[in-house]
Amino acid sequence: MTVSTDDVLLVHGGTPLEGEIRVRGAKNLVPKAMVAALLGSGPSRLRNVPDIRDVRVVRGLLQLHGVTVRPGDEPGELILDPSHVESANVADIDAHAGSSRIPILFCGPLLHRLGHAFIPGLGGCDIGGRPVDFHFDVLRQFGATIEKRADGQYLEAPHRLRGTKIRLPYPSVGSTEQVLLTAVLAEGVTELSNAAVEPEIEDLICVLQKMGAIISMDTDRTIRITGVDKLDGYTHRALPDRLEAASWASAALATEGNIYVRGAQQRSMMTFLNTFRKVGGAFQIEDEGIRFWHPGGLLNAIALETDVHPGFQTDWQQPLVVALTQASGLSIVHETVYESRLGFTSALNQMGAHIQLYRECLGGSACRFGQRNFLHSAVVSGPTKLQGSDLVIPDLRGGFSYLIAALAAQGTSRVHGIDLINRGYENFMEKLVELGADVELPNGALPN
Repeated sequence: MTVSTDDVLLVHGGTPLEGEIRVRGAKNLVPKAMVAALLGSGPSRLRNVPDIRDVRVVRGLLQLHGVTVRPGDEPGELILDPSHVESANVADIDAHAGSSRIPILFCGPLLHRLGHAFIPGLGGCDIGGRPVDFHFDVLRQFGATIEKRADGQYLEAPHRLRGTKIRLPYPSVGSTEQVLLTAVLAEGVTELSNAAVEPEIEDLICVLQKMGAIISMDTDRTIRITGVDKLDGYTHRALPDRLEAASWASAALATEGNIYVRGAQQRSMMTFLNTFRKVGGAFQIEDEGIRFWHPGGLLNAIALETDVHPGFQTDWQQPLVVALTQASGLSIVHETVYESRLGFTSALNQMGAHIQLYRECLGGSACRFGQRNFLHSAVVSGPTKLQGSDLVIPDLRGGFSYLIAALAAQGTSRVHGIDLINRGYENFMEKLVELGADVELPNGALPN
C-alpha cells in the first residue's frame, strides 16, 4: 500500500488519556437525514451535525442535485433547501461517490422527485460483503426499472412508485433505510419485516414522521409505512454518536485513563455499558454525558458475541478488543455481523498481543458465517504488553482501534492512513491532544 507522509501520525504510547471530549450527531444517522431532506417540499433544519467526511460527501451530492445547503445559526446546524432539485452530471456524481456507500440511498428520493436516478460504483470500509443488489431488488418491487451500464446503474420510475411487502433475509440497516426513504411517498402501504431497529433507524423514522410520513414499528421487527402524497421539511437534532462514544470509552480502558464523553447517552449504549462493566471498566452517567475510566487492577476476560441491535454492536467490537488484550485470561469474541471484521487483529499480534482466529463459531448465537470458511471468531489471551509498531489503517473502526493500541503501547508507532478516520470521528486528532495524548505529525508539528 502506498501512503502519503501527510497521512501519517506518530503516536508515543504509554500515557493515559484523561480529560473531556464531545460527541455530536451519529455518523449512521446524520447523512441519511440529509438525504431525507430531498423528499421535502420545503427547507429542513438539521442540528448536531458533526464535521466528518461522510457529511461532506452527502452535502456535495445534494448540491450537485440542486439542493441548497448552508450553515444555520448555531454550530453544527445545516439548513437544506430542496426547492430546485435537478439532475446531476454523471461524472460529478462519480467523483463524489467513490468514497461512500450512502449514494445508494439517493435512489428512492430522486425517483420521487425527478423520475430517474444514477448510482455509480460504491466505496466504504472493506469489512466484509455488503452487497447492493438487494437495494436494487427492493426498488424494482416498488416499480422502478433499472439498467446496468458500464459507468453505473440507471434507474427510472415511469409511474408513481407503489407500496409493497418485503421481508429482509437479515435485519440490514442499509436495506431498512432504503425501504423507509422510498416507501414514504409510494402509493399504498409498505410492510417491511425483519427490519433493523437500531437507534439510528428510529431517529430516521422520527425525522420522516416530522415531515408528514405515517410509519409504525412493531415489537417483532415489522415496520409499516403508509405512503403520503407530500412531505414537508423538518427540524431535528440528531441523536449523539453512540459508536464514537464507545470508542473513546475503550480508549480510556486500554490506556488506564479517564475520559468524560459529553453527549454520550445511556439509553442507546446500555448493552455496551453492561459489557464495559463486566470487563472491569467503571462509568458514571450524568445528564450531559458519561464518564468512563479504568479503576485500577486487572481487567476481566469475557465471552462476547456481536449482533444487531439490541445486541452488542459490531462497531463496538474492534475498539474493545484492544482493551481485552490487557484482560487477565482468555476472552472469546464471536463476530456474527461482518465476516472480515477480525482481520485487524494481525496488527495487534505484531504489537505483542496474543490473538488466535478461528473459522468455527465460538458462541451460541445464530451466525451467517458457520461452515463458510471465514475467520470470524477470536480468542484473546492476556494481559500482554503492546509495543509500538508501523500500522496501516484498514477501515474506520479498525483504524481507531489501531490508534487505541498505539496509545496503550510502549514506544512509538507510525500510524498510516489516518485520514480514513475522518469519515466517522469528528476532529479526532484535536481530541487526542485535548486528552493529553503524545502525538505528532512526521514534521514534528502537533495536529490542529
